[in-house]
Amino acid sequence: MGTLLVAFPLGVWLYNHRTTQLARRRHILVQAAATTPVGGQRVENLDGIPIGSAGHVREALVSDPIRVMVEVGKKKKSVASAFDWPGWDRSAKTEEEALGVLAAYRPRYAKVAELAGIADEFGATGDLEVVERLEGIGMTDFYGVSGRSAGPEYDQMSDAECERKIALLRASWAYFDDVASRVSAELRKGPRGGGRDRARIVRHANGAEIEEFAKKVGVITAPEVWQNPGDHRDEIGAHREAFCTAIREHNARAASARTWTVQFVIRRCAYHMLDHAWEMEDKDLSNGR
Repeated sequence: MGTLLVAFPLGVWLYNHRTTQLARRRHILVQAAATTPVGGQRVENLDGIPIGSAGHVREALVSDPIRVMVEVGKKKKSVASAFDWPGWDRSAKTEEEALGVLAAYRPRYAKVAELAGIADEFGATGDLEVVERLEGIGMTDFYGVSGRSAGPEYDQMSDAECERKIALLRASWAYFDDVASRVSAELRKGPRGGGRDRARIVRHANGAEIEEFAKKVGVITAPEVWQNPGDHRDEIGAHREAFCTAIREHNARAASARTWTVQFVIRRCAYHMLDHAWEMEDKDLSNGR
């Protein structure tokens, strides 16, 4: 079936028939043999599908395409966002280049999916497929970051999908914290000698989340937590728990996150953490880099 162009107030949304048929089908469980439930109890995967004891059930993973939204800036940049996989957004001068960078970061994002416990699901995904194009906003050109929700991000998530995306957000935090713990305190400078050191990046990443992103769902955390993160590790952990709880509650009520969608809050937060984690990795001066 051919591609259907549907006009929306937010832009032009490209629907591919196969994408809409398969996008929500994450995986299929195939029973290899008769089994006894684990511990005599019903055990379910993230999609609520019952599974048997370990070793007797295998997953036949469906190679769905990676759905991508592209935001096209008016002057300088385009942003490609794999919106089903929070944090996997990349930008470049053109749409083609942005999609190339997004594809190049696939192995790096695979580590995040592994931390989230869904490495098999991610590994079984197919090619990138642009399903939506929107006109970018000022953030697109100035910062090269996504500033708009994809069409499907306006939908209320199922409980399973909400937990899946929260798991990827948690994995983004864990990945950021791990990188910050092992890179050099001083980072490689830019061509003009600019750039932040590790401590400033850690303060910035946590500060943006506390002062902007989390407030979208009503989470208020004292500024000193992000201003001195090394002295407030427990408070950062408590903040993140409160953030996840608020995301669940907003989604359960089908409530917006002020001017954002709940799904965009998750994606933007995960992106910001991963973007700076990857920045630190690329500028690390350890081991003679």
